[in-house]
Amino acid sequence: MNIFLTGATGYIGSGVLSALVSARHSVTALVRDEKKAEAVRHDAVVSVVADMRDRDVVRRLAGEADAVITTASPGDETSSAADTDFAEAVLEGLRAGGTFVRTSGLWVHGSGDDITEDTPIDAPGLVAWRQELDERVLAAPGIRSLLVEPGIVYGRRGGIPNLVVSAAQTGDDPAALVLVGPGTQHWTTVHVDDLAELYVAVLEHGEPGSRFLGVSGQNPTTRELGEAASRRLGLEGRVVPEEAATTIARLGAFGEALLLDQQATGEKARRALGWKPSRPSLLEEIATGGYDPV
Repeated sequence: MNIFLTGATGYIGSGVLSALVSARHSVTALVRDEKKAEAVRHDAVVSVVADMRDRDVVRRLAGEADAVITTASPGDETSSAADTDFAEAVLEGLRAGGTFVRTSGLWVHGSGDDITEDTPIDAPGLVAWRQELDERVLAAPGIRSLLVEPGIVYGRRGGIPNLVVSAAQTGDDPAALVLVGPGTQHWTTVHVDDLAELYVAVLEHGEPGSRFLGVSGQNPTTRELGEAASRRLGLEGRVVPEEAATTIARLGAFGEALLLDQQATGEKARRALGWKPSRPSLLEEIATGGYDPV
């Protein structure tokens, strides 16, 4: 298939691009500047320099593609408007029967110890805007719409886990690593390369209108992650919790999302798509030096 992809030079999207090429799909990658365009050009990859909010370009590229996969979002206060503009242009441009794989996130389901695709939406403020757009895309007539909801993405030294390893240390003797929040909350996790393979599986085999959680089934607590990081930093596993109010004061709405206590298995993707996440867990990545300061 010819795939129109956003975020091809980003953390998640670069992995998706490699997985698509490996699966013998051709890709048109939307990038923001010529330097990024040059970085992704390949025999199977055409790059187009434009902004994701350029509706005319997005509409045209969507119309030329068999499927659209979006992994890009500004990640700031413009995210809602940018994602909405992009999705509307895709829906206008896609041919009848075309596929739209949209990226949302597990955070929209709020806290829970057994989250599935059917768990009601209870999003924190940071991502509350996603619900309406997700549902709008899934309900769009005449096309095959699918949603991927990743958990905490890790691997290749990227993503949120860097906050754990680079956290402040106490001035005590001996020192301890400060946790993200109280340490009791679970994070649902997925390796970035396993997640990339999930996108391809969703593209090739997902039933129209479906959601798929992008999680490996590994749900460590932030205390477990902090203790692993503490040992790598020579602190012998010593950690101290951080008051939730302090986390929010320090990180704002992002901190509120990091305080969610979430557990999930990702069973649906395994059963329906044959997806088999196989990379080392986040705890193993940290314990073996995958997130050591460079």
